[in-house]
Amino acid sequence: MSVTSKDREAAWDETPPLPERQSAVHASHPGEEVPVGTLPRAFKYAKYDFISGFLVFLIALPLCLGISLASGFPAIAGVFTAIIGGVVSALISNSELTIKGPAAGMIVIVVGCVTSFGFTGGKDIPADLAAYKLALGVAVAAAALQIVFAISRAGSLGEFFPSAAVHGLLAAIGIIIIAKQFPGMLGIKAGGEPLHLLASIPAFIMGANPEIALIGVVGLAILFLKPLIPGKWAKAIPGQLIVVLVAVPMGMYFDLTHEHTYTFANHEYTISEAFLVNVPSNMLTAITLPDFASLMTGVGWYWVAMFAIIGSLESLLSAKAVDLLDPWKRKTNQNRDLLAVGVGNLVAAFVGGLPMISEIVRSRANVDNGARTRFANLYHGLCLAVCVAAIPFLLHRIPMAALAAMLVYTGFRLAHPREFMAVYKIGVEQLIAFCVTIVGVLAIDLLWGIAIGVATELILHVLMGAPITSLFMPSAQMKDESEKSCRLVARRAAVFSTWIPLRRRIVKEGLVKGRNLTVDLSETRFVDHTVMEKLHELSHDFEAAGLTLNVTGLDDHRPVSAHPFAARRKAVASAAA
Repeated sequence: MSVTSKDREAAWDETPPLPERQSAVHASHPGEEVPVGTLPRAFKYAKYDFISGFLVFLIALPLCLGISLASGFPAIAGVFTAIIGGVVSALISNSELTIKGPAAGMIVIVVGCVTSFGFTGGKDIPADLAAYKLALGVAVAAAALQIVFAISRAGSLGEFFPSAAVHGLLAAIGIIIIAKQFPGMLGIKAGGEPLHLLASIPAFIMGANPEIALIGVVGLAILFLKPLIPGKWAKAIPGQLIVVLVAVPMGMYFDLTHEHTYTFANHEYTISEAFLVNVPSNMLTAITLPDFASLMTGVGWYWVAMFAIIGSLESLLSAKAVDLLDPWKRKTNQNRDLLAVGVGNLVAAFVGGLPMISEIVRSRANVDNGARTRFANLYHGLCLAVCVAAIPFLLHRIPMAALAAMLVYTGFRLAHPREFMAVYKIGVEQLIAFCVTIVGVLAIDLLWGIAIGVATELILHVLMGAPITSLFMPSAQMKDESEKSCRLVARRAAVFSTWIPLRRRIVKEGLVKGRNLTVDLSETRFVDHTVMEKLHELSHDFEAAGLTLNVTGLDDHRPVSAHPFAARRKAVASAAA
């Protein structure tokens, strides 16, 4: 099988352009060429893309509203972002199936930013508006930095971080989302550090507003139980849509639009419109300009770094994950996609939108719905625009407890117990780095957490036999075996921290020159899980080009677990020899 590579994309590659290849025909769609989302072909796949875009819109609408509110932004801000992301992605990115928009993984950063600028959670509206505008100023600077990353071809930095630290970061974000959204699901306003909120869960349950909590708990139950229902019809209906369709009538029954009190178990509770989503009747009136005074402070630039680095990392990893789901195995140009995210964030921040990334959940739905090109992303954005413009009064009927339930469910999926088991099966050292990252994020913050996770992984590599110098200086020699084949002999160790230069050399000598390549690891003392996994991923690129990438020299290495991509350390006797 082969994958098309276009000359126009070469300017954004971190390596020279690959040879032109013929269009592929995938077994899932016999007789169909690889779809390409260019403007001249915008309507060729419109039937597939519009249907998928519409179905993704049904999922995206409540999530955009919920993520925005959880981030300390107005509900409409998330919709602005999704609309802009759809348009910009269709014009700039070559990532055919990713959906650009607000993501739960950025909630922790955005709400941390607005809180540092004085966000009160609705207690002081003028202060909240000021914090919102200051955060927009931060978002503009972060978007400009992402554009610089793309132009300087830094998209390959997504290859640097070890798998355990990245998964630990995402799991920690999931735990934080649960901690912060659980009170809102029960009708309680609460703030504080994640560990404090987690410890307060029993108190939140005891003090819940029964009617609001019923809406939230029913919504959460729907999301957990829906996957258990057999049948294609059940899978075809988005769980988030079902939650909204159930929550809105419940909110009307409890008369959330009118302030009143009720008594339950000898306690009096208050119900009001504050428990409903606040959406403006005209979304153009919600456009908000940024306040760049935030860039005159040290804390402002701290959040610029957080927005740019964590947002870029999440987006690059999501785009790469979607490539693995693509039936045609098309490859996203990471630098070009990062440029699209940066430009999209720049436009969004200037009108009051949330930061965007390539979002994995909606992208997965896009793949499952049969999308062909990136115009599905555009159609999903246009559907959002039409919905918010035409029926804002219906959106106002959505209880915020239902949106909080969706985010609690999203957080649970990020930190699912299966994640811990999956990491443990790869190796105990991976579980250690994974858990250390989670603790670091929860106890300090995201940047320190992932830095601690990376440092932990490096220490573990040294303890498992990797020379210290090999962690920072790759050692490999290229040997030409024939005109059509070559061998790369790696020495000392092959680990995540030196993977980028090693990968660049493999791509240049193999894919770019059109040669079969063998990676010889016989002279290494240690090969980590990240390199094993990425070599496997890279072998698919060679296969797509009609070439082979072989990995040899591991006969004297012992895997740390039965997992096919487990780290390998050389046997003591062999190492001594």
